[in-house]
Amino acid sequence: MPKKDTPLKIIPLGGLDGIGKNMTVFEYGNDMVMVDAGLMFPDEDQPGIDLILPDYTYVLENEDKLRGIIITHGHEDHTGALPYLLQDLTHKVPIYSSKLTLGMIQGKLAEHNIKNPKFREVQDGSTITLGAFNITFFAMTHSIPAAFGVFMSTPAGTVMHTGDFKLDQTPIDGVRPNYGAINRFAAQGVDVLLSDSTNATRSGFTPSEAAVGPTLRHIIKNAPGRVFVASFSSHIHRLQQICDASTAVGRKVVVTGRSMVTNTKVARELGYLKIADENIIDAYDVDKIPDEKIVVMCTGSQGEPLSALARMANGEHKSLSIHEGDTVIISATPVPGNEKSVQSIINSLSKIGCEIYDKSKTLVHVSGHGSAEELKLMLAMVHPRYFMPVHGEAQHLRAHAKLAEQVGIPSKNIFILDNGDSLEVRHGKVRRGPSVDSGVVYVDGGTVTDANPVVLRDRQRLAQDGVVTCVVALSARNRSVEAVELTGRGVSYVSDEELMSSATEQVRSQVERLSSDGKGSIDSLRKGVRNSLSNFFWNKTHTRPMVIPVVMEV
Repeated sequence: MPKKDTPLKIIPLGGLDGIGKNMTVFEYGNDMVMVDAGLMFPDEDQPGIDLILPDYTYVLENEDKLRGIIITHGHEDHTGALPYLLQDLTHKVPIYSSKLTLGMIQGKLAEHNIKNPKFREVQDGSTITLGAFNITFFAMTHSIPAAFGVFMSTPAGTVMHTGDFKLDQTPIDGVRPNYGAINRFAAQGVDVLLSDSTNATRSGFTPSEAAVGPTLRHIIKNAPGRVFVASFSSHIHRLQQICDASTAVGRKVVVTGRSMVTNTKVARELGYLKIADENIIDAYDVDKIPDEKIVVMCTGSQGEPLSALARMANGEHKSLSIHEGDTVIISATPVPGNEKSVQSIINSLSKIGCEIYDKSKTLVHVSGHGSAEELKLMLAMVHPRYFMPVHGEAQHLRAHAKLAEQVGIPSKNIFILDNGDSLEVRHGKVRRGPSVDSGVVYVDGGTVTDANPVVLRDRQRLAQDGVVTCVVALSARNRSVEAVELTGRGVSYVSDEELMSSATEQVRSQVERLSSDGKGSIDSLRKGVRNSLSNFFWNKTHTRPMVIPVVMEV
């Protein structure tokens, strides 16, 4: 039985250093609940890395306390770490979310051969008890249906987590934010509010998702050839509008891209995406239908090199291709770090002769996150005693904190945390608690590994300056240099005979000097060769290739 002064701990393990890998732990006594388990995609400074996950070591160390995992909605930055977490847990933990979100998660778990997860479906207004936690789910509007916020009540205090949201009064599915529940919780008293900060730096209100529909319909109706629409595959509201616009003007819809095919299948089966069977055709059947009767929904809005849009733009797609006169709509905003990749695809499409529409040209995308006025409205409705901005980069969290001050929350009651920091709630009072182990782990091919800066530094050097291998053969009898062989990969001067000959002589003289007294060990010779060659190439070419020395006696 917890003591009277047992605190409610709020421990963010991810989501406070960028847009992605959201994961927050709530702990009271011997009970722990996790909200969201997301991933983040790597940027250009992380070559070879496939995915970035929050370090959830703290959860594994306290696994016996974990009563349940709550997923607020189906986006990758809230669900993507689940397969890896579930594989590391030694027992099955119930996962609570909407029917759509659980359907999307099911596909991810199947890819990792995780069978029979403990799914627990919840709806707007559902209340569950997990140990000392009494938790109520309430509907929020976002860029995906069935998004939730959660209200938690414990003996130590109450917390509201908004999840990702905007206050959309005309949502595509007609499900508005549950203002009644939000105001009811506010009347009950919210000790700590955790709220989405993504668009805290944007003034005004975020336009409704419904604002995109008329523009999409106009473009699709007037396009002379086929229309290709690239969007996030989980943006079901957007996909619904594309389908509605297509069928309204007599076009058939083709779906391509693995995640797009999977998510549209799940959303249709569960009733979240409505389009008649006769209006969806297989990609291999497009040649039987006139170009002006086709709309293709595809992945690739972020410039991913293996996405359907990228493969079609480069002529590498197995069943579809883009031709001069076709129209391409990029119905998304590039995630920070993806701008160059998106521009590269736009340039490839421009060379083909396509008509291209993106957010900079017309209203083909609106954000799924609330802007400053919506965030202030949420703060004013909830009127929390304490506030903790979440889900954003440092500038977003601080901008959200300023908005909270504007609506009357004292600055001393606003906590801007880093991943691994903690808050402790006791009897409605909040203070900072001790930090826990946190950080990131990388999915690198088939392995999940700690963030080793040496590995990334080596990869960056290989990408930037290449690698030179130097093999030195020493006589076992008198340690004289029998042969020196240099080879290079990713270096432009490997064919420069004069330079490589000088480098070979440099190595020969360095080895002879070090081994002349007979005391030079193989290790010291390797180090000498590496330093000598590294300095030589820097002086001659102003590059520092990775030097791999091999010294052996023959």
